[in-house]
Order: sequence, then structure tokens, then C-alpha cells
Amino acid sequence: MPVDHYENFPVASILLPPRLRRPVALIYRFAREADDFADEGDAPDAVRLARLADFTVELQRIERGEPPGMPWFGELAATIREHRLPLDAFHDLLSAFAQDVTKKRYATYAELLDYCRRSADPIGRLLLVLYGTATARNLEYSHAICSSLQLINFWQDVAIDWRKHRVYFPQDEMQRHGITEAQIAHGDAGGAWPGFMTFQVDRTRALLHSGKPLGHLLQGRIGLEMRTIIAGGDRILTKIAAVRGDVFRRRPVLTKPDWVLMLARSLAGA
Repeated sequence: MPVDHYENFPVASILLPPRLRRPVALIYRFAREADDFADEGDAPDAVRLARLADFTVELQRIERGEPPGMPWFGELAATIREHRLPLDAFHDLLSAFAQDVTKKRYATYAELLDYCRRSADPIGRLLLVLYGTATARNLEYSHAICSSLQLINFWQDVAIDWRKHRVYFPQDEMQRHGITEAQIAHGDAGGAWPGFMTFQVDRTRALLHSGKPLGHLLQGRIGLEMRTIIAGGDRILTKIAAVRGDVFRRRPVLTKPDWVLMLARSLAGA
């Protein structure tokens, strides 16, 4: 499963039916490139926002049935029309990425979940529409899985996000647990940090597992892929717990043995 910045989401997975690989790759290209506008390089914020605005203009052209200005958007437009993909999901992604440029702190968990609703949940929604399985129940499960995967990525990347001047932990929870930004800046995993991270891991695991039925509701290779995605998120959480939350020195990643274990569990229906 090749992955890029969305490392908990497979891109054009070998587990997917071949007919869906190109549409999935286009969805991820849109998300990856827009995310890069917000995250990569040293461009000033105004330039980042302008690049995201260019993508918004392209979506508006698709909405009006006009030819896109960017060549690869022509293929994306055809995919959107063919599979009736919701354009508001693409707009939500751009909204979240623009927020990454302008908002660096989150007061509450509810604020953070609202970000996840726009940064991650649209991917699951688009895939379910693509698969023809976007029922209300399936979407609810998908949102739980996607939001939890976004949170897991935050817990992996505390130090990386700090270097981008971002803190994704809810500020009220940091205060309640006695965690300071100075502690993050120094990569200090002592004191109250292990307990704080245990709290985040346990809550995120519960959210991930609340969407677990989707892996059994989806049939065939798509269901297998979903079970593998869930297993991957769960594995990262286990690794964070194993190092008592010290993601500064031991950032958890999925290794080849992890993928073998995850696939075996997914094939067994776990």
C-alpha cells in the first residue's frame, strides 16, 4: 500500500478493485497537493492561501461545467461526473487546509473534531460514494474512522507540528493535565506526559473502534482494505502506548512486520 502524507490512508491500494484505483488516486492527488500547499516549503501564508484558492476556482469551474484551467483537473472533473462525487467534500478539504495556515491552536476537543470533520472525514465520504456504499450508517462509521486516523496522525507528529508552530492538543485538556507548550518544545515526555498521552490514546482508540463495523459491512476487497486501515490505526496507537507517549524520541511508524500482522488479522476478519 503506497502512502504519502496521508500515511494512514492507502493510495490506489493493491487491495482495491482495479476499476477504482485511478479514481481513488485522483481523490488523493487533490488532497495531497492541497495539503502540501498548506504544509510544505517556506512560502508565506498569503501564497499558500492563494494556491488553495486556485483549487477552489477549479472546483467552481467543474460546478459550472466549464473546462478546468489545470490539465489534471479535467480527469478529476470526469471522475466527479461519472461517479457523482459530492463537490462539497472537496471544498471541505480546502477549508481545513486553509485553516492549517491561519489557525495554530484548538481550545477544545470539539474544535479539533470540527477540523477533523473537514480534513479527514471527506475522504471517507468520497470513497464510500465511489464504492456505491454511502448509506447513513456507513457514513457514521466512516466519520469515526477518519477522524480517529487524523487524531492518530496528530499524536504521531507532535514534534513535527511544533516545528510548524502548531499544537493540535486541546488547550483546555493540556491545562487540566498540567501540560505546557514549553514541555512540547523541549520534547519532555516526563511528568504528567505519559498520563496525558494515555488519555488521548484511549479516547482515540474508542473512536476508531466505534467505526469498526464498517470493515465487515463493506464486501470483498473493499472491506478487506477497510479492516486493514483500522488495524493500522490501532497498531500505531499500541506503539504510542508502548513508549508511554514519548513520540519525540520514538515516533511510531508501521514496519513491514506490522503490515504482515495487520493483513493477517484483516483476512481473519478481526
